[in-house]
Amino acid sequence: MKVTDQLRRDADFIWQHLVSHPFVVELYSGDLPLDKFKFYILHDYHYLTTAIKNFSLLAAKAPTVEDLRDILDILHLETESEYKEYKKFLHRLGYSIQEAMEQEPIPISVSYGSFLLSTSTLKSYPEAITAVLPCFWSYAEIADYYGDKVENNTNPLYIDWVTVYGTDSYMNLVGKIKQLVNRVGKTCPYDKLLRIFTQASRYEYLFWNAVYTQEQWPV
Repeated sequence: MKVTDQLRRDADFIWQHLVSHPFVVELYSGDLPLDKFKFYILHDYHYLTTAIKNFSLLAAKAPTVEDLRDILDILHLETESEYKEYKKFLHRLGYSIQEAMEQEPIPISVSYGSFLLSTSTLKSYPEAITAVLPCFWSYAEIADYYGDKVENNTNPLYIDWVTVYGTDSYMNLVGKIKQLVNRVGKTCPYDKLLRIFTQASRYEYLFWNAVYTQEQWPV
């Protein structure tokens, strides 16, 4: 069994909650209140920019030229394609990139971002590349799970957003990250990888929960 298959199997108790989270269910059905989606988009900026910085750290730790090339490909996609698409959605919602930049990151964004950056800085390369997998992979799995629901969704904004994660190009991106994990997974004790994968998966759930409730700092 591939390392990624083992990780997914052993974290299934968390991923079941990801797929069934109300934000996800309502986004795909079209019933999600627009204010919750706006909150999500605005606060996704912090994760996107942190992810770009994190892949830069990963590139520096890449053990081979092949790994380095793959990570740089992903980094280019993040900085070009995904960032441009993100800006388009901001504008469709009536926001500028400056307004997204000025949002104070919510607690989960700070915590999740710190987890990714500290893992890439202080942990091994296999652990660091494993930490980024749950985000990309869970979006693809959710898109696959709810793919047939989109045809009943009457909100064009939501349709355009979720359709991206079911495209061949996005699935290929997820496949590339899984290959990176499988390539080096055997060089690291499995329990360390599982701990990282589980933590990142929990952060994904906590982020869904935070944007659905529009969580703020308590004081």
